[in-house]
Amino acid sequence: MPIKPITPKGTRDFSAAEVARRTYLKQLLQEAFETFGFQPIETPSFERLETLTGVYGEEGDRLVFKIINSGEKVKKANVEALTQGAYQKFVHSLSEKALRYDLTVPFARYVVQHQNELSFPFRRYQIQPVWRADRPQHGRFQEFYQCDADIVGNRSLWQEIEMLSLYDNVFSKLNLEGVSLKINHRKILAGIANLLGAESKLTSFTVTLDKLDKIGKEGVLKELKSNDFSEDALTTLEQLLELKGNGFEQLHTLETLLNDQEEGLEGVSELKFILAQLEDSPFKTVALNFDLTLARGLHYYTGMIVEVSAPDSVKMGSIGGGGRYDDLTSTFGLKNMSGIGISFGFERIYLVMEALGLFPETLQTSAEILFANFGNIPAATAYQYVNKLRNQGVACELYPTEAKLKKQLAYANDKKINKVVLLGSEELEQKEFILKNMNTGVQTSHPLEQLIEIVC
Repeated sequence: MPIKPITPKGTRDFSAAEVARRTYLKQLLQEAFETFGFQPIETPSFERLETLTGVYGEEGDRLVFKIINSGEKVKKANVEALTQGAYQKFVHSLSEKALRYDLTVPFARYVVQHQNELSFPFRRYQIQPVWRADRPQHGRFQEFYQCDADIVGNRSLWQEIEMLSLYDNVFSKLNLEGVSLKINHRKILAGIANLLGAESKLTSFTVTLDKLDKIGKEGVLKELKSNDFSEDALTTLEQLLELKGNGFEQLHTLETLLNDQEEGLEGVSELKFILAQLEDSPFKTVALNFDLTLARGLHYYTGMIVEVSAPDSVKMGSIGGGGRYDDLTSTFGLKNMSGIGISFGFERIYLVMEALGLFPETLQTSAEILFANFGNIPAATAYQYVNKLRNQGVACELYPTEAKLKKQLAYANDKKINKVVLLGSEELEQKEFILKNMNTGVQTSHPLEQLIEIVC
């Protein structure tokens, strides 16, 4: 039976035109990163399983693609652990490696492993694919690119300002208007959890609050109630979710409410500093707003967190996010290495730009010039000119076989090649060539010695 030609779930093929647009987006991001002083690195597509588990939370760990051991190692799987319900122990006996879930944790591993080779603060960017065993849907795939920028080795709040400014720089260059940045602070969320008398439930609180856009306020309150949050706590939280005013006004209110919560007040103070600096240097394109409901479920965030929303005209949701992490490298034995990182949702940004028609129409996806084939002798001469043009950086090709001119012109049309050079035996005798403009249909004759000059 023939194999069914279909891509695996959550993956895609890309046409030449799509690759050209993706390359354009990658290059623009790369230029922006390097303008801000970030350096590129790359890490392996898979890591040790123990590197990737325990840092994303229970929900994140379930989405990590495990790689089953090969050869004799498979026989060493601890089946007894499975029968006893020790699932994680069984998984680790069956799998020692996993595809990377994101670029941040591998980056933390990289920093610790290469710490003696780096200059701190270290500014890095990375554009590589990641994999998640998530349910595919519009804008969500199991294989996709992430574009991350991180700064490690410095606790200055100016780094937060740098990251937010980088977002504005990129979306301005993409002419992507209507993008909004929502910011919050994990210490404010910790202060609120303390205020609610739920200090020990910070993780479940933030994970649930992070679902607000999906399940609504009532759904959040219902889930927290099922996690044994008291009625008084839920009433207080409901009032907090109704805070009004701009960022400074909401932070002022929180400063009053959290007056005995030192950690929460630290978060308020940091956000006030960030907003004050950006008020003096307003963004060109994006809108910046404080959002108390922003939680971002990943456990490694410890300071400011940010999420990027697509323009309202396109139903896409988040197209980026990140935040401050003070303890991530301690997982690998290196303490007191503060960092901040943001990610651009490459695939979703691509879809938004495609929906809004923001990609340049002039992106080159094929040769600029086609030399028609009129038999071996004319083709040999034509190929000499093909090589000369290529040496000058001009994309061109020779039609591979002698065929009816109509077929060769149809090929040029299909590939959107604008110029066709007709160089047959008669043209060679007269030392001429014919240049056909495929857009207008006009054909013009020229001296053969001027071919390079004219077609360029």
